[in-house]
Amino acid sequence: MALPQSAAATAEVKPDAALAGLERLSHRRVFFGHQSVGGNILDGVRGLRPSPGPTAPAIVEVKDASATIPQGTLAHAFVGQNEQPETKLAHFERLLDGGIAKQVDVALMKFCYIDFTSSTDAKALFDKYRATLAGLKSRHPGVTFVHVTTPLTTVQRGAKAWFNELRGRPVFGVGENVSREAFNALMRQTYGGKEPLFDLAALESSQADGTRETYEVNGRAYPALVPAYSDDGAHLNAQGQARVASALVAFLAALPEAPASAKAGP
Repeated sequence: MALPQSAAATAEVKPDAALAGLERLSHRRVFFGHQSVGGNILDGVRGLRPSPGPTAPAIVEVKDASATIPQGTLAHAFVGQNEQPETKLAHFERLLDGGIAKQVDVALMKFCYIDFTSSTDAKALFDKYRATLAGLKSRHPGVTFVHVTTPLTTVQRGAKAWFNELRGRPVFGVGENVSREAFNALMRQTYGGKEPLFDLAALESSQADGTRETYEVNGRAYPALVPAYSDDGAHLNAQGQARVASALVAFLAALPEAPASAKAGP
């Protein structure tokens, strides 16, 4: 499979390219499993289309596997429970196996920043993720599965961070982003250049000019969410939504179509 360029590229996607991507997606069927940050991204996709504008996919929430997904739909579902990432995997798998896979061309899911703490076993979670996606890919060869790195948060800085350190309290974002980066590194090592990988974390931690937002732990640099992309340190604001949404639309639009012989559904 000829894969599109990694979405870790830090250059802004031009408006014309985003509109062309929306038009191409209006001829495909995509399913996206997510929670709140995914909702932010979808808000960004809605904002890409001027009114009046060119054809764009309909964004439709799916409640269960019996839903009908027509061509030109970006279907999505709020999968699982936050802070319980295994439930998200199980729900995503259940929806696809239950009938969604027969109707879509592309499927992707993402964990949320809140699914990771400083003590999360990133390797164990990744092993579960890899096994689940391998099973789905084997059972549904007509679907292109896209892997998505886990979103980040900002890191607390300044007087509040210093005060927390002084009192032995955790500093917001420090340990959690270490766990997220451990998981994301496994995603890149396993799928980078081999299967479609949308590097959400790299986009969130890069300015438009390519400058990276990082912090250090024991002499090692770790990525963090660019503060300008969020109003609460975790969810994407209008600027962050537009940046990620335009990159995702361009990425999905560039995916090659699965061979007709692999199509499993109508």
